[in-house]
Amino acid sequence: MPKSSTEVLKDLKKKQYAPLYILHGDEPYYIEKVGNYLEEHALSPADRSFNQFILFGKDVNVPSLLSYVKRFPMMADKQLVIVKEAQSIQGIEQKEMQLALENYAKNPLNSSILVLMFKDAVDERKAWVKAFDKNGVVMPSKKLYDNKLPDWILEYCHEQGLKISRKAIEMLVENVGNDLKRLASEINKIVLNLRVDEEINAQVVEKFVGISKEYNYFEFQKALINRDVLKANQIVNFFAANPKDNPIAPIVLMLFNFFSKVLLTHVTPDKSEKNLATVLGVNPFFTKDYSLAVRNYNLMKVIHIINEIKKLELKSKGIEGGSWSDAEALREMTFKILH
Repeated sequence: MPKSSTEVLKDLKKKQYAPLYILHGDEPYYIEKVGNYLEEHALSPADRSFNQFILFGKDVNVPSLLSYVKRFPMMADKQLVIVKEAQSIQGIEQKEMQLALENYAKNPLNSSILVLMFKDAVDERKAWVKAFDKNGVVMPSKKLYDNKLPDWILEYCHEQGLKISRKAIEMLVENVGNDLKRLASEINKIVLNLRVDEEINAQVVEKFVGISKEYNYFEFQKALINRDVLKANQIVNFFAANPKDNPIAPIVLMLFNFFSKVLLTHVTPDKSEKNLATVLGVNPFFTKDYSLAVRNYNLMKVIHIINEIKKLELKSKGIEGGSWSDAEALREMTFKILH
């Protein structure tokens, strides 16, 4: 049965190494984390010189790969063979080559650790993958849903012994998104600049993640939620003056996703934090934003806003109402949302 990255790392830290690993999926963070752990810990530094092989898929074919794993370690108990970008192994899509991998996986050498790191998902129904799963480890690594990101950030900070404020988490989610590798990198960058026992707060994120303190997507959405006309228009003017750094497509997507959830909040009878988090598919951290928007925008107004957002997209593409600049389209839509 496929294992999660948490389960795999738990076993590795106990020095329980399997002879076979398939690490695959669309979230590279966990694939790299497990691959790096194996690279750094599976063999002692003294054994690595002659028994650790880091290969790239494009440079090997299945027969040459199997020749690596079938050799015996030199003056060591085990050898490690890691193949990065395994999806590019020559011939790996051919049935006879998959059969060769399957046959090896049915009876792998206990003295070899073979790690295949894929950049995308493999079909776990294939016979050769099932053979890896039976006698080794198959670890899928999927992108996190947005509503899981706050918990991931909290857990990551907890592992580092860090405290982080709610708003700092919100800002990281809104401005970095679900790229876990980048999120970890940004948090690590912040850590290097923190004083001992200093909390990661909004000011720290603004300073070290390069987010404008007042003029960013996060603050624009906040201004609209609060129907703060002055602040919203200040931010729109900033976006218009800096179009390369503030393209309209992400703004449209952000607003459409937000007000679609506001609409769903309106029609949900049970507006408790716990139920809204489940219905909207968001972390409980964010439910208060939707509850506030419901108070500030009635149901008919929200329907009207979603229609205006759709018009904005069409206008920005020159499909509706002639040729509009992004700035003109965004200004008009902002006015219609707020008034």
